[in-house]
Amino acid sequence: MSSNEPQGPQTPPPAQAPAPAEAPTASQPPAETVVAAAAPAPGQQPTPPQAYPAPAYPAQPYPGPQPYPAQPYAGQPYAGQPRPGHPAGPYPGMPYAAPWPPADVLRSPRGLAVAVTALLGVAAAVNLFSAAISGYAFSLMKSLTADPAGVGDDALDRSDTLTAIAGSLQLLILLATAVVFIIWFHRVRVNGEIMRPDAFSQTRGWAIGGWFIPLGNLFLPYRTAKEIWTASTQFAPDGSFREVSAAPVNAWWAVWVLSALSDRVFSTMYRRAQTPEGLRDASAVGMVTDLITVVAAVLAIVFVRKLTAMQTTKAEQGPYAAV
Repeated sequence: MSSNEPQGPQTPPPAQAPAPAEAPTASQPPAETVVAAAAPAPGQQPTPPQAYPAPAYPAQPYPGPQPYPAQPYAGQPYAGQPRPGHPAGPYPGMPYAAPWPPADVLRSPRGLAVAVTALLGVAAAVNLFSAAISGYAFSLMKSLTADPAGVGDDALDRSDTLTAIAGSLQLLILLATAVVFIIWFHRVRVNGEIMRPDAFSQTRGWAIGGWFIPLGNLFLPYRTAKEIWTASTQFAPDGSFREVSAAPVNAWWAVWVLSALSDRVFSTMYRRAQTPEGLRDASAVGMVTDLITVVAAVLAIVFVRKLTAMQTTKAEQGPYAAV
């Protein structure tokens, strides 16, 4: 078209479609959160509508250390066991393994109790024999003191031989009984700790070591025996403590200590005896000591049988008595 040519009316540009409304973004509040401003007062410029501030994130937990769960996770028998897949070290996640401590189990003391009872019965018989020999020696020394010519050498040699035999038998049966009794005593001590761990004031090793401490062996095993007795007692059906008479423990220990002290007196007197009078007095003390030892052996049998029965009942019926 020529530039000198008159120009007609220009064609209006095509109408543009309105831009689509933008979706609200994270920084832009939704339409529902926009509110109209209150009506302005006369002569006051209208305030543009304001939006509520963006909602805050929910409160975060305290960043400090969190408590351990009250219940262990599935498959963990007790607190402190490493999680499955972790090495069994002293702490979870340790790179080296450590052996599990051996688990204690109840072991029946009935077999040992039968052996101890039999040995105590033999010990009582041997001490009765020794008491008879001491009585014979006492009578012989009394006759020798009254009439030295009336006692022959054969009678004196016979008394010495019988006394030596009785002493050897006492030593042998004492060693055998002591070994088996201490094994039984340790067995019931371990069972008592499994049944009631809070009943003991010292470790289980004292059930053995307490017998070999000078002077301490006069009271340490007794304390252990009383604690075993308490641990082996069943609770009442309502869960309260049910006290069982400890007379077998107290009587056995009192007579055993008396026997041990009397035996030391007899041994000292017998070593120092140089005259018929001295041998006579030593024989009298020896006869009394043997009789006290017989009573101690009988009371020990009662104690062993009663405590074994208590532990057997508690192991079979549980910690609570039926009636």
